[in-house]
Amino acid sequence: MLESTRTVALVGRPNVGKSRLFNRLTGRRLSIVHDQPGVTRDVISAEVGDAYCLLDTGGIGMDLEQTPQRIAHAAEDQVEFALQAAQVILFVVDAQSGITTLDERVADKLRRYGPQVLLVANKVDMDVDASQADEFVQLGLGMPVSVSAEHGRGVLELNHAIESRLGPKPQATRQSTDRRIPIALFGRPNVGKSSLGNALLKSQRLIVSDVPGTTRDAVELDLEYQKSPNERLRFRLADTAGLRSKRKVDSSVEYFSSMRTQHALERSDVVFLVIDAMDGVTKQDQALAGAIQDAGKSMVVVVNKWDLVLQQWEQQPVEGFKNVKQFAQSYEKSLRKQFFFLPNPAVLFVSASTGFQVESLLEEAAQVAGLLDAELPTGRLNRVIERLFEARSPKIVGTKRFKVFYAVQTGNKPFRIRFFCNRIERLDPSYRRYLEKAILHEFDLRGCTIRFDLIGKERRYEESLSSAPRQTDAEQAQARELKMGERAREKDTKHPERRAKIVQKKAAHNRGRRKKS
Repeated sequence: MLESTRTVALVGRPNVGKSRLFNRLTGRRLSIVHDQPGVTRDVISAEVGDAYCLLDTGGIGMDLEQTPQRIAHAAEDQVEFALQAAQVILFVVDAQSGITTLDERVADKLRRYGPQVLLVANKVDMDVDASQADEFVQLGLGMPVSVSAEHGRGVLELNHAIESRLGPKPQATRQSTDRRIPIALFGRPNVGKSSLGNALLKSQRLIVSDVPGTTRDAVELDLEYQKSPNERLRFRLADTAGLRSKRKVDSSVEYFSSMRTQHALERSDVVFLVIDAMDGVTKQDQALAGAIQDAGKSMVVVVNKWDLVLQQWEQQPVEGFKNVKQFAQSYEKSLRKQFFFLPNPAVLFVSASTGFQVESLLEEAAQVAGLLDAELPTGRLNRVIERLFEARSPKIVGTKRFKVFYAVQTGNKPFRIRFFCNRIERLDPSYRRYLEKAILHEFDLRGCTIRFDLIGKERRYEESLSSAPRQTDAEQAQARELKMGERAREKDTKHPERRAKIVQKKAAHNRGRRKKS
């Protein structure tokens, strides 16, 4: 992990190319780039090699016609946080637009930071634009470093200027080699994901507003939790943008935001599916739960805003329940019924606004993450599967049932089990869920995802042979003559009599069964 003193922040008015420059310096498309001003709202952080930590901030002076006032003010608070945390401040301006009134306001705000500020003139795409960049000397922050974030021009010189301001790297200190557990907050818009993130971080790093869609980027932050005097849990938390159904995505910004959320999901080991306690489980919640399971991620269901339920209970208790605990048990039972396809995840009732049970998220995440590298003993696994088949047989498909001859674990994250079976198509979805949940329960892998890789036996007969036309009686007689010689007809005289005896025995057997019944 980098020293906290080696932090660089990008600031400036909206739409000067801060996010594009952020992506260029980090070498990854982490921040959403769009011509619409005010797309970036939260502070996005990423490590640039082993040199420094770079922060991308929202624009100072957002247009209140395009951005709600509460969000604009919150975004500027985030900029203030970045300024306080940064050792070097990159003041980004637009060389093609020239000096604006808002640039002068930002320069006045930054002038008190003195040598920390490095003026960066972006959008110097050609040599003719370089002369326009020189006029920014009037801001009183020194000569600007001319760059083109879109084409990569001048980025090397900018990196040299940043490193000279940061100074030499401090000597590496011995730090814990424990890997941080990547976790993510996932859910619909406005269910309280950012509020939960701030409650976990105990700071206002994430913008919180009751306006749906406040979070645009997937914000990743480090946090540590002192579970006990001798145990410290280390996490990498990703707060993702709220996801709506695809048909409701009405802008390119929202589309790219959903793509960032999907990438954050893929990088996480444990995902918190956050739902609104007052709304209950919606169809969109079910769709998001399915997406988490399809990604093969372990899951914890978080019922947020439980304080509102408690308030409503105090005013008017729900009939049929003795106390809140009994109501919560019924709520959880109903929730699990609607999430019947999930691998029996833990359900946590929390409140981000009051801090009720918020720390239980980290404890549960650490517990689930500790299971992800588990190895399932092959012998025990096969005995469990045999017992499951005895307890409940699969239904008949065609003329036979699904059967497993041998099973072995082949991977983790998600757990992968290879079944050597008779016919792949005989495993129906309901029996697959039965096996998945039972195996997870048997090995105490609550909330983990499991995958079955089926290796079936080949068909006994090729399709070309099975679909061949049936031979006529004349063709069969001719084949017998070729095989048995000229006396084939004489040798075949017993066949009609034998067939008649078989028919008589079957008829007598059927009559006997009818009499007994």
